[in-house]
Amino acid sequence: MSQPPLQTAPGHWRQDAQLIGLVGLAHGVSHFSQLVLAPLFPWLKEAFGVSYTELGFVLTVFFVVSCSVQASSGFLVDRLGPRPVLFAGLGLLALALVGYGSATGYPMLLLCAVLAGTGNGVFHPVDYTLFNRKVSPHRLGHAYSVHGITGSLGWAAAPALVVPLAMAFSWRVAAMVAGGVALAVWVLLWFNRRVLALEPAPVGRASTAGAQAAGGGLDFLRIPAVWMCFGFFLFYAMALSVVQTFAPEAARQLHEVSESLIAICLSTYMVASACGMVLGGFLAADPERCERIVAWGVGFAALVALALAFMPVAGALVPVMFAVMGFSSGIAAPSRDLLVKRSTPANATGRVYGVVYAGLDIGQAFAPLVFGRLMDQGHYASVLVGLALVQGVLILSAFQVRRVRRTVLTPEVA
Repeated sequence: MSQPPLQTAPGHWRQDAQLIGLVGLAHGVSHFSQLVLAPLFPWLKEAFGVSYTELGFVLTVFFVVSCSVQASSGFLVDRLGPRPVLFAGLGLLALALVGYGSATGYPMLLLCAVLAGTGNGVFHPVDYTLFNRKVSPHRLGHAYSVHGITGSLGWAAAPALVVPLAMAFSWRVAAMVAGGVALAVWVLLWFNRRVLALEPAPVGRASTAGAQAAGGGLDFLRIPAVWMCFGFFLFYAMALSVVQTFAPEAARQLHEVSESLIAICLSTYMVASACGMVLGGFLAADPERCERIVAWGVGFAALVALALAFMPVAGALVPVMFAVMGFSSGIAAPSRDLLVKRSTPANATGRVYGVVYAGLDIGQAFAPLVFGRLMDQGHYASVLVGLALVQGVLILSAFQVRRVRRTVLTPEVA
């Protein structure tokens, strides 16, 4: 006998907490899947006789597919509801991770990357549709905070799990266990599927010209704020990509930091970012100040990047500065998500979030091409200056989103 769905209107704090926890856990698996393969590259290179460039192309395939799916899956979310799309995406991730572990050659890795990218592309439209339509408005900041924290923890958990397993057993065991983690979360969500129940988005009446543009199909693309949010997230992803890939090594070259200290820079950044998101969730309780919070958080992170580029810094302080940069960026994260919420028509949540968050995948694909060339040419200070410039563009983009937001959208229909 099927279980009746929960009310779609924002409810009691216990229902909100259950929903936030389950969605956050699924989002953590999404980020977890993004960093399962890269730590296994040394083993894969030897197993399949391929180059690092070929292995890097597997990740490129993942993000290109994810970007395409993310932009289109929002339509499915609005048409079918978020729950079936979430289960399909999480199931594809589990299948792809197990497929990595059973791959018999390089072409199979590429095929699994397509499956993984397809699964990864559904999460943002699903997650934010559930949050925006089911979580009480005064708890949305905390929902966005938990969402960001679980994503950061997912990134941190993947190498911490797969590298020891690969060293102790094999890379195949590591990938299979990673797939088992995704499958376990799928099963947990299935048993709690009633919490995730939500009807497809109704076509509500729009009271303003901007909201009317979202009446159906692709009409929402005529809303200027949607494209400003897309640009904001593209630059956000570029900044994050630089931090994750090149900034620690650039700092090591500039400040003669030991490899052991540089190795923890990214970890301190991600942990501090998660802590900042907790504070940012409280600050985001007032949506009217979200642009200012983004400006202060990202702006301070940009100042730290400039200090790393131009000031003499003791090697022991470099991880501390990465932690400060991460904490500041984390504070801005929940307010960053509110920028999109305030620009989204009630009946187009999945579509808008799908298009806007596709900017994340594009930014992550584009940034290595630019900043990798700077690293190859030894322009280490320029990498950090470029990071600060991208963060500066983020601040301008946040206020531009507010400027072009021409309407106050009607509340979402339950």
